[in-house]
Amino acid sequence: MYAAERQQQILLLAQQRGRVDVPSLAEEFGVTQETVRRDLSALDRAGLLRRVHGGALPAGGLHLEPGLAERDSTAAGEKERIAKAALGLLPTEGSVLLDAGTTVSRLAALLPADSTLNVVTNALPVAARLADHTDLTLHLIGGRLRHRTQAAVDAWALRDLADIHADLAVIATNGFDAEGGLSTPDLAEAAVKRAMVGAARRVVLVADSAKYGARHFARFGSLGQVDVLVTDTGLTDEQAAEIESLGPQVIRA
Repeated sequence: MYAAERQQQILLLAQQRGRVDVPSLAEEFGVTQETVRRDLSALDRAGLLRRVHGGALPAGGLHLEPGLAERDSTAAGEKERIAKAALGLLPTEGSVLLDAGTTVSRLAALLPADSTLNVVTNALPVAARLADHTDLTLHLIGGRLRHRTQAAVDAWALRDLADIHADLAVIATNGFDAEGGLSTPDLAEAAVKRAMVGAARRVVLVADSAKYGARHFARFGSLGQVDVLVTDTGLTDEQAAEIESLGPQVIRA
């Protein structure tokens, strides 16, 4: 396949999936990762894609949001390792806020059946994972359900969160970087995430490294508000050092 043909296919895949990553494209087209990076750079220079760490978004991709099933299957191995590492940061007792997100849902699935935590969540997938944990106290935040993320948002959710002081919040994000902070495509969901960050004494951010450098429409916080970032080994030493200079401890699983 000629480079121009491959780049056309990459562009099509980016438009269909909402984002593409270097390792998957290299395997899909049977070329080296360096070849894929050159393709993405060429498409970026042409204004057809926007390069982010580990891959690319379609031009104008700040407004694109993949569905829950697609997000869960993206970087699945990395998310599983991140969830296992984040599990060790949870207190043995006390209260925990669990945000909506596929990595957070994986974390919920790892909670021991005999956990006695007080868990507060606005995410239906998280609640479903914990519904049979009879020793655990599960609180559901109400509000309008966003079907794309299965998360409760808007005034009811914000009112519930205003009355909570949690020991720890585990927060997901669609994008993060030193300057752009934490961001997500939807304003209503960003407001809930912002309220969760403000309701907890400590904040753990769980995000795979492919999200580093991505900026979405709604900003809900800064890395300076995060105590610990749990990510994967795709985050470079330089990037980790830059993040740690802002305050958070970085754990690469």
